[in-house]
Amino acid sequence: MFDTLIRGGTLIDGSGAPQRRADVGIAAGRIAEIGDKLGPARRTIDADGAIVTPGWVDVHTHYDGQATWDPYLSPSTDHGVTSVVMGNCGVGFAPVKPDRREWLISVMEGVEDIPGTVLAEGIRWDWESFPEYLDALERMPRALDVGAQIPHSALRAYVMGERGVTHDEATQDDIRAMVALAREGLRAGALGLSTSRTIIHKYDGRKYPPGTFASPDEILGLARTLGEVGHGVFQMTSNHYQMETEVPWLTEVARENRLPVAFALVQTDQTPDTWARLLATLDDTHKAGIPLYGAVAGRPAGILMAWLGSTHPFMSHPLWQQIAPLPWPEKLARLRDPQVRAQLTDMETLMGAAKYDTRLAYLTQSFQKMYALGSEPDYEPPPESSIAAIAEREGRVPLEVAYDMLMADEGRGIIYFPSFNYAYNDLSQLHTQLQHPRTMMSLADGGAHCGYICDVSMPTYMLTHWARDRRRGPTLPLELMVQRQTRDTAAIYGLRDRGLLAPGYLADINIIDFDRLRLPPPYVAFDLPAGGRRLVQTAEGYRATLKRGETIMENGQVTGALPGGLIRGPQALA
Repeated sequence: MFDTLIRGGTLIDGSGAPQRRADVGIAAGRIAEIGDKLGPARRTIDADGAIVTPGWVDVHTHYDGQATWDPYLSPSTDHGVTSVVMGNCGVGFAPVKPDRREWLISVMEGVEDIPGTVLAEGIRWDWESFPEYLDALERMPRALDVGAQIPHSALRAYVMGERGVTHDEATQDDIRAMVALAREGLRAGALGLSTSRTIIHKYDGRKYPPGTFASPDEILGLARTLGEVGHGVFQMTSNHYQMETEVPWLTEVARENRLPVAFALVQTDQTPDTWARLLATLDDTHKAGIPLYGAVAGRPAGILMAWLGSTHPFMSHPLWQQIAPLPWPEKLARLRDPQVRAQLTDMETLMGAAKYDTRLAYLTQSFQKMYALGSEPDYEPPPESSIAAIAEREGRVPLEVAYDMLMADEGRGIIYFPSFNYAYNDLSQLHTQLQHPRTMMSLADGGAHCGYICDVSMPTYMLTHWARDRRRGPTLPLELMVQRQTRDTAAIYGLRDRGLLAPGYLADINIIDFDRLRLPPPYVAFDLPAGGRRLVQTAEGYRATLKRGETIMENGQVTGALPGGLIRGPQALA
């Protein structure tokens, strides 16, 4: 007898094989059998009219702090995610000495826009070393599985102290100490090691995280530790427009270690065609059997502008600086005042303001790249719907159009600014990237960018947009969109016990009403510790999400079941 039987669903099993109708029998937290007319079972779930897929394996999140207080890692569980990997981009919270805890919080706040007050209130500090951090994660009951990578910035600061923070070059003794700690962390179960070399990442205004300017000896020494131990992914975020200069040494690391090396592959406006040359390089490394991967997103890195968010076109105006601290009801009343609107939408006043920062001009005044997100979010909008195009058609000032967009829905309107992956004003390059054998689904950034990005819904978007709703270009097979974020992501991280619907694999399963699957618009919530703010986007259409055979989400609601745990690498199919 099965513990649970999922009956009558259409299986998309994660392998890329054509969908088929079959039952799934579950016993002891794993898939026991797949076939027709299975049974009996203690519990039966009717999946008629639904698709049945593996749970999503999201390998680029920043839940390093949230994982210590939130067993659901909301809102990832709203989107069918059953396994996450955190510790990306070189930032995290272990190893750490007690007097460096607040400093690590400041780095995470600056780099990933997670409010410091939230982290200070929420994190339960009961570790110093990375193995102790893993132990702390393992002790906490949770709904889904979490795995962690060793963050370079925390490692460097732990070994070098203030010298690591001020970017002194690491001595050979420093490197040996970092390598020893990395080795210890990997042997304790870290899934990899991450670093960042991008100048986009800053904290405390203008400071760069430790490791940003690390010497080749330091970076290569750490990267080769994975090969020595025999498992793990080396993950790196670099200056995207300069990524081609980093590829040679990354290729060499992947060749030596024979283990995956992943770099963020995005399109920038400055170098709109670099992505194609990087894919050509991945073609070459793929043919040579070198495990080098481009970590790609399923949609643009979308900055969301809102009155309650971190950024919008009026953020530098002196009048806004006066209004911003007010409680929301008072703020909204002021924004409805025609005189306030007239002052804020006066471009000359804004440009002449003493506090206006020209460095923000690209972000706040690129009206040709700003769109109303709307009640049915469109992440591939046409150029004619931009603020610039609307203003030109209607003979209005772009700031007036922007103001009215933000005032929609009782002042909760959102402007969408696709910063990366939209240089062509469409997603044609992503259509190509998503089909490449050496790209990896990534960059959803769950838990991060609380005030201006909400890409955590990307797993759902892969199905709604790419497999069903796209209008400005060809779609992609539903089977491929499932495979890319189940078997493929799991395999790269050595998680060989999940990502497929097959006997012996973990019963991590989504049951989805595909025709009803929908992304409502994101909204600003104040539901983090200390009343912290974040952008949240839920989903409609997930009938149920199962973890190890237990239902953790049902029709968008948590069930209270906590069958998840810590992933320690390397994983093997039992």
